[in-house]
This record gives sequence, C-alpha cells and structure tokens, in this order.
Amino acid sequence: MLDLRLTGLACHTMDPAHPTARQVGIWAGRIVGVDDAVADLPARREVDLGGAVVLPGFVDAHVHLAWAGLGAGAVSVAPSEDIAAVLATIGAAAAASDDEWLDVVGYDQRPLGRHLTATELDRVACGRKVLLLHDSGHACVVNSPVLAELPAGVEHDHGFLAEGGMAAARALRQPYSLSELTTALHRAAATCLAEGVTTVAEAGIGGGLISHSPVELAAYQRADLPIRVRLMVAASLLRDLGAHRADGLPRAMDLGLTSGFGGDRLGIGALKVFTDGGMMARTAALTDPYAGSDHSGQFYADQDELRALIIDGHRAGWQLAVHAIGDRAVDLALDAIADAQRAYPRPGARHRIEHAGAVRPDQLPRFADHDISAVVQPNFLYYNGDDYAAVMGPDRADWLYRGRAFLDHGVRLVGSSDRPVTPSAPLRSIQFMTTRRTNSGHTVGPAESVTVAEALRAYTTEAAWACGMEDAVGSIAEGRLADLVVLGGDPHTTEPDRIGDIPVIATAIGGRIVHGAHLW
Repeated sequence: MLDLRLTGLACHTMDPAHPTARQVGIWAGRIVGVDDAVADLPARREVDLGGAVVLPGFVDAHVHLAWAGLGAGAVSVAPSEDIAAVLATIGAAAAASDDEWLDVVGYDQRPLGRHLTATELDRVACGRKVLLLHDSGHACVVNSPVLAELPAGVEHDHGFLAEGGMAAARALRQPYSLSELTTALHRAAATCLAEGVTTVAEAGIGGGLISHSPVELAAYQRADLPIRVRLMVAASLLRDLGAHRADGLPRAMDLGLTSGFGGDRLGIGALKVFTDGGMMARTAALTDPYAGSDHSGQFYADQDELRALIIDGHRAGWQLAVHAIGDRAVDLALDAIADAQRAYPRPGARHRIEHAGAVRPDQLPRFADHDISAVVQPNFLYYNGDDYAAVMGPDRADWLYRGRAFLDHGVRLVGSSDRPVTPSAPLRSIQFMTTRRTNSGHTVGPAESVTVAEALRAYTTEAAWACGMEDAVGSIAEGRLADLVVLGGDPHTTEPDRIGDIPVIATAIGGRIVHGAHLW
C-alpha cells in the first residue's frame, strides 16, 4: 500500500524513460512509480494537486553552508558603496560588542574603487580584531592586531590578504564552536529549502580557505539537517598515515576514509583541491593579464605541490573536485588529472573541475577526454557578468562560465551556486543559462546559452551524478528518494527572462513537506 499518491500533477520527472507524469506514488519516503505503475495501487492518502508543476528537488553541487549561515548572522557592510559608510557600520558594531573578534561580511572593493586598509579599520575597531571577509571568499582585510599575530612570511598589502594569506588570518580566528556552526548550518539549510534545493555538496571542510573548525564534521553530524549533504574534504587533511605500501595510499585522511562513505542524508564526497583564486578578487590565475592590468592572478600554492595533491588524491581513490577558475589554473588541473589517470588508471573516477570560470576553446576537448565534469555557477555572471566581461576583455569574455560549448564537446554540465558568494536560487541560474543576460540586461557569451531542459538537467540529474547520488536523487523514478519541489509556474513555458521569478510553493524531503505550503 502506498503512503501517498499525488495526482493532478504537471510533473517533469527528469527521467528520460518517462519524462512527464500526472501521478506519483510514494512509500517509505521513496518513489514507487508514476502514472500507470501506481494508478491502481491502494494508498493511505491521495492528494490532487490541481495541475501543480512538480520537479525533483534541485541539487546544488557546490555550496558553503557554514560560511553562508555564519555570514547571515554576521555584521554586513553590503552593498559596500561608500568607504565612510562601511567604516561607520564596522565602528558601530565594534562599539556594541565585547568579543575579541568582529566578523564582517558583504565586503567588495569594486564599488569603493580600492581596498580598505588596516589603519582605517584600526580607527573604528574599538580594540577588536577585525576580519573583513571579501564576498569572493578568497580575500579579506584585517586590522593591525591581526597582522601582528600572522606567521612570519605572510605578505599583505596594508591589511589586504589573499588566498593563503587570508587562510592564515582565518586560522587565527578559528575555531568556531560546534554550537555556532550547527546554528549556521540550519540557517543556511532553511534558505536552500526555500529555493527548492534538497541536496547539496558542501565544498570543503576541515582546512584551507573554507575551514571553520578542525572538528566541523561533528557539526554536520549533530545538526541533523533537513537537507541531504555530501561533504567535500579539504585536500590539506591528507597526510602520511603509514599505510601499507601495497595500498596505494601515499597520503590519506585519518582512518583511510574516501569518497562514498556515509549515507543518503550525510556522506563524504569529493576531495577539494584549490588551485587558484577568484575573478571577483582578481586572483583567478589567467594565462594573460586581466584587461587594463599587468597581473594575471595567482596560484593558491606551489604548482608542484598542487599537482602532487591531485595525483595522490586520485591514487588513493578519491573523487577530485579541483577548484580552477582562470584558464591557467584549468591547465594545471587538466594536466594533473591526465597525469594521474595515466599513472594510475581509474575509469569512472568522476573527477570535477569546480567553477571552470574561464575555459579556452582548446581546453574543452580535454574535459571530455578524461570524463571531467564542469561544475559551474551561472549566477556569478547574472550578478557579476558585466564586471567579469570587462576584466576579461572582449577576446575572452565568451569563455566565461560556458554552457553550450561544454555540452557540444560531450562534457557534463553541472549547476551549482557557491552560496553565499552571490544570491543562489537555482531558478535564477537556469534563467541565466538560457538567456545569458546579466541583471543589468547585458549579454555575456550568447553562443553559450542552453535550453531550459538542459539547464534543468544541470541542477537535477547531472548534479546528482557529479555528487555520486544519481540512484537516489535528481529524478522522479522508481526507487528514488521522494525529494520534490512544487513550483508556481513551469520553467519550460515561462518567458525566459522571468524563470527566476517563478515562486517555490513547497519543498519535500522523503515525501514530507519541509518548506512552504502544506499541500499534503
């Protein structure tokens, strides 16, 4: 007997064997079948949704839940349009606090015309240590008390720190408590559900730029989140554990855990390797300089060490999620993965390049050659596309966060948000993927537009595959988890420029509504 039969649906299943459905049967939190397969089965409850549009819950393949949740509860200086106003906000927060540290988010130097300085922060800090986090997540500005505690050799520019320097500053601030982290995770998970997202890949815990505590995995265990989470592990956690030389584990995480450990609710996903910075912070590693500049970004660490991390992670059995935004960083990632596969062949490794922000035409076939997914963030261009196109220049703007070119080369196109770097709703990303128009109305790389169906796959079936969960989420088919989103319109028939405005009516996990209207 079914627990629930939903009828009267306009359901897009994302299952090529049965693309649309009018009925869905659910038992024990899973899909039993659709249409004729469940029409005659007895059910404890039957609900007619009156033609409501239903899709599988969206899968966001690259997020930062702790960062998003902590940021939502921190002092914000957004939209960072006036230096005096930014400093006044920081000063008021510092005066009202008794804490040693003041965390400040929402900082972006671009509207200000320059970065703030440590001296300016000192004037308003009221003796607090200030960590002013750049929206990109790849840079920060700190004041003099923080600079005084940085390890020897860490370089800064009047308090501005990027990449490894920022990581050093954040290490001084940590650890955040498990109580702080679990509260932050629930706050971020609620936002995901409001946007129809039911599964996420947390893009790095335990070290590097995105660490919040050496025991932050415990926060995810304790939080018992209402969404499903795959945890990427920072590559910096790999170390020599003295494994048997026949095991092929030159470096490993404690206990030898690798991708795939855990269950449908919480599990370990890919190994996260940073290679470069970000476009917003001007630290993404490009082959040629940024337009109007004499610098071309930077690598996160020594290139040989990055290659060794990628090869050792591959050899140890990890799925790799290699952060590479600039085309120079993409070269490093492609070369290292190719070397790893040649030395230690592993068909079906499902390696991913995170962001793939600027990809040259000659690099496209290499993704396909080694079955590497491109995990892109279309909202970056919706909100920042005018700026990104300007710093890339007209000859390179079409390389940004590609869509069509990846698909035409047989590369899996995976959607994600990198929340909280920009507002993160999947429907807005799907809108941009189809129109390639920024929020100001400009078009970036129009030849890279994809169809609505292709964009939806990027946030369902393809994202599920990239997370190793395609048998559980991403489609409405027999045996899948009953994770559903009910929309107030059909993306296929909505005007492309309005897709991002479609309301999320309800979101369900395992057949139970956890956000929005209680339709059943």
